[in-house]
Amino acid sequence: MMERMLEPAGLGELEERAYRLLVRAGETDATTLAEELGITTDAATAALRDMLGAGLAREAAGGRYAPVAPEVALGPRLVRRQETIDWARQAVEQLAEEYRAGLRRRDADRLIEVLPSRAVLRERVRHLQDSAREEVLYFCRAGHVVMPSVDNTEELEALGRGVRYRVIYEQALLAEPGMVANVAYGIKLGEQARALRELPVRMMIADRSMALLPLVQHVDGVSDTTAALVRGSSLLEALIALFEAQWERATPIRFSEDGRVTDAPSGPLDADELYLLSLLVAGVPEKTIATQLGLSLRTVQRRVYHLMRLAGAQTRMQLAWHAARERWL
Repeated sequence: MMERMLEPAGLGELEERAYRLLVRAGETDATTLAEELGITTDAATAALRDMLGAGLAREAAGGRYAPVAPEVALGPRLVRRQETIDWARQAVEQLAEEYRAGLRRRDADRLIEVLPSRAVLRERVRHLQDSAREEVLYFCRAGHVVMPSVDNTEELEALGRGVRYRVIYEQALLAEPGMVANVAYGIKLGEQARALRELPVRMMIADRSMALLPLVQHVDGVSDTTAALVRGSSLLEALIALFEAQWERATPIRFSEDGRVTDAPSGPLDADELYLLSLLVAGVPEKTIATQLGLSLRTVQRRVYHLMRLAGAQTRMQLAWHAARERWL
């Protein structure tokens, strides 16, 4: 039995066989068609009339019929069928979302999934970043739980796809060896980074649809991590609001390709001074800054004092306040 390839275009079995024969023959009449298809002449005549009415055939001289070109006869049919399928797919997706929303309302376990181990948490971190399409929000605290920040290669791949990253780093994390260079590299690739003295929790939110955060890190000497995957809910909205509130409070960190602050508002500071101020206001200790810049601690302290004199500040807190007021960063 011949495979029905034209069924998606709306052709029945007999109609497809007749049209194929007509295309191969170029022209035919009812008698010849009946013989080729093994049907009665009346059936062949009816099939030809149906094809004529459907735009698959046209009348030729001497009571014969010729085929209409396939792209003309079948192309519009396929377009209409594809549109119908697209509408049906959208309807199915809408129904599926309504179904999932109903399940979430009836079953809280579907809102929050508990991840019982570090290995499962690492896999979720990888999956959420790989599947992100628009934005990832991150709270990065000192002392990694799943992996060091330098091992988060999924972020680099996501940035390459155009996913927006907004990351808030805890000050203690920026003081860890190699972290300033690592953050600078991420910013070079498009990450937006800010710093706070302390973050309330480790957290990642992907596309504002899922959040991932550890629940318990150490219980009775057990070192494995228990985490939660939070799906669309009021709890997720609260976590997003928490991130946005911390983002507003955090200090921007900006570097150029050569490791210096870039796109800063105009002011009395040169690039080196702005770079130093960016690290200082972010809470990076002077000793760490000296190491990162390859300078002596005394030199860094002298430059900090110079910044304080420019700002008319007596303390580093006053320096940070003046830098914010004058939009140096």
